[in-house]
Amino acid sequence: MGLEIERKFLVKSDDWRAMADPGTPYRQGYLVGSKQASVRVRIEGECAKLNIKSATLGIRRQEYEYPIPLAEAQELLDTLCEQPQIEKVRHKLRHAGHLWEIDIFAGANAGLVVAEVELASEEEALALPDWVGEEVSDDPRYYNVCLVKHPYSEWQDA
Repeated sequence: MGLEIERKFLVKSDDWRAMADPGTPYRQGYLVGSKQASVRVRIEGECAKLNIKSATLGIRRQEYEYPIPLAEAQELLDTLCEQPQIEKVRHKLRHAGHLWEIDIFAGANAGLVVAEVELASEEEALALPDWVGEEVSDDPRYYNVCLVKHPYSEWQDA
């Protein structure tokens, strides 16, 4: 079974930038977002993937991901996926033995910056970098599938 154990945090400063890669543009959309699972199409730079993820709340979820042709991903995003789509640049860096992914959102979610880190187990120790702020792993508003339906720009408390 595909399994993802991921914690998500807000980013409180730009101190991570000096240690990160230049970033990769992402465009993603959702074909289905139900109570059980989401089906996502994502273009990461020049690569495309189809992703199926359980809709459970928390840091542990089922996840399956498959490469698909770039042209087909673009067609799916242009014709079948919900709007607005997720636009972001993902930067990666290592801190204390973990790979961190920092997403800078654009479009309807501009202003949102989130850091994610995948873990081997839910109990794994994690040293938080100084630039990491509040943990939002259990807040569904920060799930990409929810940001399509309720973009960050529309939040009253944003």
